[in-house]
Amino acid sequence: MKRILVVLMALGLVGTAVAQGFTPEQRREIVTILREALVRDPTILRDAMAAADQAEQSERAGAVRQAIASQGEALFRDPADPVKGNPQGAVTIVEFFDVRCGYCKQMQPAMEQLLRRQRDVRLVLKDLPILGPSSVLASRALIAAQRQGRYAELHDALMKLREEPSETVLRREAERAGLDWARLRRDMDDAGIQARLNGNIRLAQALRIEGTPALVIGEALVPGAVDLATLERMVAEARRGG
Repeated sequence: MKRILVVLMALGLVGTAVAQGFTPEQRREIVTILREALVRDPTILRDAMAAADQAEQSERAGAVRQAIASQGEALFRDPADPVKGNPQGAVTIVEFFDVRCGYCKQMQPAMEQLLRRQRDVRLVLKDLPILGPSSVLASRALIAAQRQGRYAELHDALMKLREEPSETVLRREAERAGLDWARLRRDMDDAGIQARLNGNIRLAQALRIEGTPALVIGEALVPGAVDLATLERMVAEARRGG
């Protein structure tokens, strides 16, 4: 019904007061007017649907901006989050990712190139293991690696991985990255690590994130993988926005 209202208002056939409810007589009158209008000019439905889509997109964008503003501390300034790039960077990108996500892996080279080219960018990484138990295991290993100061090294290794991050594979990659496996394995079972992951999940839900990767740049939420040119454009927009 909400979409119908948007279309009708875009057509100019109803006013905002009608949104408070229809009487049976009003419903019949609206249907009659709509039919007559479409007979006269069928293109108005196409234009109205386009206007309705634009209105819905604007509404969603506004809701996202509000959510980003309300979650700003947890998004941008959580001292527990791992950071790549310039820790004091003027522009912050927040990336929600799953190490098993093919699109996250696809975007990784572009993100690394961005950090090399744009020296004032700070990348905040939010583990969001949504692709099953292996993803959760890998995310626990990553957060545990942070306690040994090797998050970035293990992150790079796992994002290049082309096999399932089983415990055997995680041990191999962790040891290659210079981590103490025995300590890492103990830390992976720490309740505090699961609490971190739960916090990331709640934050993603608050932002209506439905998949990975998802980026927050300035006031914008970017769902899905993007290329270097898009990353640079959005960083420039965020920089201009202050």
